[in-house]
Amino acid sequence: MDRLTHAEINRIRQTRGATALLFITDRCPVGCGHCSVDSRPDSPRITDFDLFEQIVDRLSADPVRTMIGVSGGEPFVERRGLTYAARRITEAGKDLVVYTSGVWGRAADPPRWIHEVLARCRCVYLSTDAYHEAGTGPERFTGAARTIAGHDLPIVVQVVDQGDALGRAEELLVQAFGAGWAQYAELVATQGLPHGRGAAIFERPQRVPGRALGACELVISPVIRYDGRVTACCNESVLMGGGPAALRRDCTSGEEVGHAVEEFQRNPLYRAMGTAGGGALTAHPRFTDLADREFADICGLCWAMTRRVVPEQDDLLLSAIDLVGRGAHR
Repeated sequence: MDRLTHAEINRIRQTRGATALLFITDRCPVGCGHCSVDSRPDSPRITDFDLFEQIVDRLSADPVRTMIGVSGGEPFVERRGLTYAARRITEAGKDLVVYTSGVWGRAADPPRWIHEVLARCRCVYLSTDAYHEAGTGPERFTGAARTIAGHDLPIVVQVVDQGDALGRAEELLVQAFGAGWAQYAELVATQGLPHGRGAAIFERPQRVPGRALGACELVISPVIRYDGRVTACCNESVLMGGGPAALRRDCTSGEEVGHAVEEFQRNPLYRAMGTAGGGALTAHPRFTDLADREFADICGLCWAMTRRVVPEQDDLLLSAIDLVGRGAHR
């Protein structure tokens, strides 16, 4: 089986309908100062396991989706939920990708259930930087990295590109694997998100006119939270209740979750946002005044447009812009 690299995962995520992210818990024991979802040791976690199992079963039965990511919070604080999700997702023939801080890596040999989950993964994203290391320590990171590599899994080490964070991450990988660490892991720089606790640390990007903003390919990759909340995209502020209410649905069954995901996938605005892009959409008569209005990112423009669209109304021009955008991407 081919190794699932960061580039391949991004390619799959940018394929319409191919992926979803299961946000399995708000809870995390690390307490990073830059956490974009404000996860804490006492944050909410799964309480309605019947609903959670319905959600996982619905995702697993989706014939289109080929890859499911699992994040949080820290997924490995949810033993029951994570083991169930890992089993159902992979038994359905889908690729499983887990995002973790490696906080469970302190033990010389983690519990058997952790090995069982890792054995079902196709790739593991392992985060480290000054914020993570303050909460986990280097031993947990290196221990987790060795455990993951022991399952012959590719590791993507995500690092907030700040100060000497990349150099420090490389030092930890050398500690874990020696000079040949690159055969076990790839190092990926990320930008800190100004959401959650990160809002007090990271500056928002320079504002640009709406017409200058491109496509948001991740608007086609929904997030499903353990409690039934579904969002059209990966924006964590939306998941936590920010932005337009139209970007999320609160569901009470697996069937409702499935309908919400399908509804977002069919939405002509979000389809066009992922193909033609936000800048092109400012040519639509409903959005022309947004062409010169400045936004910090594509999310701000998307939110402004979302507030102007009536979901029940057909908009043939939006659908046409999406078709043109899809043709340009071929």
